[in-house]
Amino acid sequence: MLELHQHRNPDTLAQVLTEHLAGLAGSAIRRRGEATLVLAGGTTPVPAYRRLAQHDLDWSRMNILPGDERWVPHSHPACNLSSLRNAIDQPARYLPLTPVAPQQEPDLTTAQHSLRSIRGRPDVCLLGMGSDGHFASLFPGAPGLQQALDPAGKEAVAVIHPGTLPLEAPFARISLTLSAILECRMLILALRGNDKREVLEQAAEHDEASRYPVAALLQHAGARLDIHWSP
Repeated sequence: MLELHQHRNPDTLAQVLTEHLAGLAGSAIRRRGEATLVLAGGTTPVPAYRRLAQHDLDWSRMNILPGDERWVPHSHPACNLSSLRNAIDQPARYLPLTPVAPQQEPDLTTAQHSLRSIRGRPDVCLLGMGSDGHFASLFPGAPGLQQALDPAGKEAVAVIHPGTLPLEAPFARISLTLSAILECRMLILALRGNDKREVLEQAAEHDEASRYPVAALLQHAGARLDIHWSP
């Protein structure tokens, strides 16, 4: 049975996400001397990131990595890393998945270098979900989706060309794979709206990862996954 934390409104959702992220980051810094946060792009978590920036954390010991990235220059409005940097606006170590100004076809060189620079497992991964059931950039119908959703897969990142590119962001992607996401110590899935809740419930009921990729996350994440929803 699907278990999710329900919140009255987006403001309450943002506050709860902020407290979770701040608590996990602070604990990791005290325990290991640094924290690594894997964070989603999109509009839902941005208020939480802005609130997180107000917390008294040792930002010099914080690594921030987008869970997925569009194959665009970092100066482009669609760049997730730049959106994270602008929302948080603290002297953390921001790790890119793509080159500053990509010229060639999408490749994994930058993402692999960033992942190799992280010591140990990321402390938390905050994910969003689209109305088609995708998370990170693992879209239904994307070539290579089955391999990217393999919980025992050897590759931590994948180039994703969605089968149907989103109109709001029609770019190829670099995305963490499910196996890499499952390496994170804590997973948070945050979503808003009744339509997305219905999709999530359908994914939980039917377990069709090819139709709803998030079904694979629900199946394999176990107790480490917290789901938070607001209207």
